[in-house]
Amino acid sequence: MVRGLIPARSYQFRICAVNDVGKGQYSRETERLSLPEEPPSASPQNVIASGRTNQSIMIQWQPPPENHQNGALKGYIIRYCLAGLPVEHQYKNITSPDVNNFLLEDLIIWTNYEIAVASYNGAGLGIYSPTVTEWTLQGVPTVPPGNVHAEAINSTTIRFTWTPPSPQFINGINQGYKLLAWEPGQIEDFTMVTVRPNFQDMIHVGYIRGLKRFTEYYTSVLCFTTPGDGPKSPAHLLRTHEDYPGPIGHLSFTEILDTSLKVSWREPHEKNGILTGYRISWEEYNRTNTRVTHYLPNVTLDYRVTGLTALTTYTIKVAAMTSKGQGQTSSSTISSGVPPELPGSPTNIAISNIGPRTVTLQFKPGYDGKTSISQWLVEAQVGVIGDHEEWLRVHQLVNEPDARSLEVPNLNPFTHYRFRMRQVNIVGTSLPSQLSRKIQTLQAPPDVVPANVTLRTASETSLWLRWVPLPESEYNGNQESVGYKIKYGKSDGNGSTLAHIISDRIEREFTIEDLEEWTEYRVQVQAFNAIGSGPWSQEVRGLTRESVPSSGPTNISSLALNSNSILVKWNEVPQQDRNGLVLGYKVLYKEKNLETPMQIRTIEGNTTHAVQLVELGKYVLYEIQVLAFTRIGDGIPSFPPILERTLDDVPGPPVGILFPEVRTTYLRLVWQPPAEPNGIILAYQITYRLNTSNTNTATVDVLNPSARQYTATGLKPECSYVFRITAQTRKGWGEAAEALVVTTEKRAHPQPPSKPSVQQQDVQSRSVLLSWEPGSDGLSPVRYYTIQTLELPNGNWSLHSASVSHESTTYLVDRLKPFTSYKFRVKATNDIGDSEYGEESDSVTTLQAAPDEAPEILSVTPHTTTSVMIRWQAPTEEKINGILLGYRIRYRELIYDSYRSFTLRSLSNPNAKWSELTPVYNVRNLSDSTLAQYELDNLSKHRRYEIRMSIYNAVGEGPTSPPQEVFVGEAVPTAPAQNVQVQSSTATQLDLTWEPPPPETQNGDMQGYKIYYWEFQRQNETEKLKTLFLPETNVKLKNLTGYTTYLISVSAFNAAGDGPRSTPIRSRTQQAAPSAPSYIRFSELTTTSVNMSWGGPKYPNGIIEGYRLVYEPCTPVDGVSKIVTVDVKGNSPRWMKIKDLSDGVTYTYRIKAKTYTYGPEIEANITTGPGEGAPGPPGEPLIYRYGSAITIHWSSGDAGKAPISRYVIEARPSDEGLWDILIKDVPKEVTSYTFGMDILKQGVSYDFRVIAVNNYGYGTPSSPSPSVSAQNAAPFYEEWWFLVVIALVGLIFILLLVFVLIIRGQSKKYTKKTDSGNNTKTGVLAHEEIMSLDNGRFPALELNNRRLSVKNSFCRKNGIYNRSPPRPSPGSLHYSDEDVSTKYNDLIPAESSSLTEKPSEISDSQTIKK
Repeated sequence: MVRGLIPARSYQFRICAVNDVGKGQYSRETERLSLPEEPPSASPQNVIASGRTNQSIMIQWQPPPENHQNGALKGYIIRYCLAGLPVEHQYKNITSPDVNNFLLEDLIIWTNYEIAVASYNGAGLGIYSPTVTEWTLQGVPTVPPGNVHAEAINSTTIRFTWTPPSPQFINGINQGYKLLAWEPGQIEDFTMVTVRPNFQDMIHVGYIRGLKRFTEYYTSVLCFTTPGDGPKSPAHLLRTHEDYPGPIGHLSFTEILDTSLKVSWREPHEKNGILTGYRISWEEYNRTNTRVTHYLPNVTLDYRVTGLTALTTYTIKVAAMTSKGQGQTSSSTISSGVPPELPGSPTNIAISNIGPRTVTLQFKPGYDGKTSISQWLVEAQVGVIGDHEEWLRVHQLVNEPDARSLEVPNLNPFTHYRFRMRQVNIVGTSLPSQLSRKIQTLQAPPDVVPANVTLRTASETSLWLRWVPLPESEYNGNQESVGYKIKYGKSDGNGSTLAHIISDRIEREFTIEDLEEWTEYRVQVQAFNAIGSGPWSQEVRGLTRESVPSSGPTNISSLALNSNSILVKWNEVPQQDRNGLVLGYKVLYKEKNLETPMQIRTIEGNTTHAVQLVELGKYVLYEIQVLAFTRIGDGIPSFPPILERTLDDVPGPPVGILFPEVRTTYLRLVWQPPAEPNGIILAYQITYRLNTSNTNTATVDVLNPSARQYTATGLKPECSYVFRITAQTRKGWGEAAEALVVTTEKRAHPQPPSKPSVQQQDVQSRSVLLSWEPGSDGLSPVRYYTIQTLELPNGNWSLHSASVSHESTTYLVDRLKPFTSYKFRVKATNDIGDSEYGEESDSVTTLQAAPDEAPEILSVTPHTTTSVMIRWQAPTEEKINGILLGYRIRYRELIYDSYRSFTLRSLSNPNAKWSELTPVYNVRNLSDSTLAQYELDNLSKHRRYEIRMSIYNAVGEGPTSPPQEVFVGEAVPTAPAQNVQVQSSTATQLDLTWEPPPPETQNGDMQGYKIYYWEFQRQNETEKLKTLFLPETNVKLKNLTGYTTYLISVSAFNAAGDGPRSTPIRSRTQQAAPSAPSYIRFSELTTTSVNMSWGGPKYPNGIIEGYRLVYEPCTPVDGVSKIVTVDVKGNSPRWMKIKDLSDGVTYTYRIKAKTYTYGPEIEANITTGPGEGAPGPPGEPLIYRYGSAITIHWSSGDAGKAPISRYVIEARPSDEGLWDILIKDVPKEVTSYTFGMDILKQGVSYDFRVIAVNNYGYGTPSSPSPSVSAQNAAPFYEEWWFLVVIALVGLIFILLLVFVLIIRGQSKKYTKKTDSGNNTKTGVLAHEEIMSLDNGRFPALELNNRRLSVKNSFCRKNGIYNRSPPRPSPGSLHYSDEDVSTKYNDLIPAESSSLTEKPSEISDSQTIKK
């Protein structure tokens, strides 16, 4: 009967026989046998219940141990009922075995429940877990307090009485009561007082004080618990008692006569009751015996005072009255017969006694307006002083008409102020006084503490401290000296208190390092400046994170119980080294001097301090260490290791039996000691006999323990012998090793074994069962086999085992990698040597296995107030051991106080296990294997969480990662500031406004904003940051560069950090005065001129419109100091040639740039004339003129302290013009130079001089040359004599031509007269002749129109024709009949004179116009 089997498992069995000699071979395996399912034999583990809301409880558990599930789980049953009451159970069925938590809902508020969980499978329901109890969370009360009564006991206090609500309706722990009072119609603006519960008295009493006098209030009372407020009691209306009224309003005087005046006033702002009337009195100033008093009804708001003495000053007082009595009096002085006027302004304001928060103002009162001054007003500009800055009222002094000084309190330390004053009388307020001087109050220590101080766990040895820095207005001193001091120490008072100084005034966080693990600290922060320190903040406490123990347990001891077990004992880890909650211990042990990994025995629970190590090697010396572990991991092992040896036992068989020498009648046997000696070897026994069934005799020899070989003689040839060798310890003879040998000399190497084969069912994730057939042994029995493995695809053959038994034809190859392909081969070894390796096996792929490594969690950061973002890196592929299917995230809340309670539980429960000492994880499955990050949501706010990760494949889940902790509830804003707008205000200021991020993206209380701004395209060099620690949505960016484009971005931040930046927006500051030009440089300095150049301003601050250059001699020249101002346009070159200088005079040059106004100027001095080391003057130049060119000759002068590098030729008009450079670069080798006169101004005479130049500058000029005209020489045909000759020749030709024409004309006239009576067509013919003449001679007429004029006039006079001659063809000539005839007629009288006197230069057209 085989017992102890597990239901729903499959088993195979095999049997072997055992006798005194040893264990025989196993039989073949049986067929697989599957046992039937049974209900789970254990309950779910680690059942934990926690109240989630006031009507729900979260149940968490883990499945029963796998060997107790007895089949595939189908789900779970949750059983619950009210604790301690005889009520029936309720049940919830969870139909998925993967669900390990459930939320019980619709429970009773603040009620204790008993809960148990059982699992079930196909065979039925298992065992219920031990009952756990848990309360639902508290709720709010559902009924108000009873018998509420409220009454006013004076003018500012209401007394309440009430009885508490019934406990069954409080739904939690009564935290107290809230007394409420509010004015009608103002329910949101209520006054509240909290009263602690009084459990001794049935009648509770409370008071609300500081209410308004004679005011109606609604009153109510409510009860509250931790979750919130219960309902209010019905509101009750009442009124506070009457009190004395306040002062009347606006006392004034009108209708002022010599003996009477009218007094007016307004009702008091604070009546504090029903007004019953007014009291008015008057008296002569400072004469109380003249007082007259009248009482007036409450409707009277003015009164005529009569019976006054003319031109007398009176004091008039008015006060309101209620049934309680007379209120505060208002008074003023006035002179009868003199109407009051507006007062004048105070004068002569002086400031003294300047302190951090006060100053004293002395002043001279202004004109009082013929009445007393009732009030002095002090106004100030605060911080920013300027003509357009705002004035604020900072102080007022009432009813001190004779004041000549006053102290201004409540000022801000280290702040600039400028004051002015006004004085007030009954008529009104004066104009402001003249401004005081600008002052700065003294420094003072900070008044306030840094706000929102929080402390979070950062690591095992550090805490993260955060605070909101002081606003600038609270520095109370020089901002460069402002910083923070942090004071911290252990909460239990042990150890010293340490401090740390932070000098950065805008720093808002600090990590306190080098703390002790798992220790609570108290921390405070204060601000300081150069004067002193401010108050300490409230104490905050934080606990460093758990860590691993920093030392091992103490007093380690061990005791060998037998040959294969050792008992190990230890004491606890010292308290200061635990660094967390010890959840258990691990015992590490290994054989001494062997490089093998430590074996580990885990003991869960922190109360067990002993363990028995079993299945150890016999008579083996072990190194043993013990460590403690916490939730974080393993601590440091104890040191040094203790040594303990197991007891001895009979030894194992000797190994390595070989027959290196075999002959027909003798042989030699060698061996090695047993692999498991199990003690001290005392002797060896050799037994051998023939290997036949009928042999009954054997030879036995006993050898000493040092023997390693044996020679057997007298053997029979060609016979098989069996040799057995046994070792002995003091416990006896051990197991024998047996070997066959044949007495022959024909031995050979064995043949290789067959190709190894592998059955699929023999393939596991890390092992493969090989089988093979042995080859021929070569007449020498095989002693052992060697197996090699080849990892595909790129591996090499490697040795796996070289000591496989010669009797084996199968071997389990282990230490393989999961999900990896391998090949195998085998070789045999006999006494002669090795065979060749047999044929390699087919490729075999191991099965998948659970992963060996966990993902590496790179970061866990808050994402929203209820989620975190996890980023990780998956293990390497070889560690996944298969196909990655997904990830599992395990998370749970961490409540450090609960861990301390777990320690107490473990003390009372010695059987407590690790899993019982820690809360259960929630599990989130991620089936996407490509993920590298995940947002873990639906977490609770303001809780610390522990997060672990693992991966899984088809086989199972790998180990979990080390825990990561994160605080949930604070996350950086996920959106930038909205609607960012910027407006250019001045040349150095931009006004920026924005809106907060959307509420759903703020992820906590906004602490401020960060404004990033930089010059366009210069972000890396110019980016600046301005941090606002107040929830303001506007800022003025000051001290910017004028006319510069800026990019601006805004991000919001909260306690968790900075949100994203908004998209940068662009804006440009307005123009401003430019900075000074960047430099002034001088070049080409001579005795009378210099080239001046300058650089543009480094900060143009706008569009440069021009420059203004001013230069003057430093000392007067010839008694005259001439100042020259030159304006240069902005687009002109930035250089100028200045010529009108005097030799040897130092000049000052100032230049400034202009945008819309001028900026500062830059100044430089230079002295004209050659400097020391410059060349001397060349010889006087000689001038030669060749046509349109001029050649200048000179001789070299003194070269100075350096060789001459070039010459410069200067020229000036001879009429005392200014010298200017004509030729700039004349080679140093020449002493003459030729140039064309086209570079000179025609018709002007010039002087020339030469200047030598070396490395020291321009030298002394030569003497001026003689003057030379710049008029070019004209050609002969332009000379006057040539023109006169040509004119005379032309005149003679014209006279001859005219004379010939006249003679010819007279002869034709005579011929026509003689033929006129004989021919009727004479006129026509004559006309045609004339026309042919004209046409035939038209070119001549065109060239000389004077001739045409003479001819036409002659013909017209004689009546030969009446129409104009043909027009000339050139289109540039335009005529009309009237013009031609008129002009011709007009020219006739002047014809002879024009022929003889007209100059040849005058054209024909000029003649015509005449």
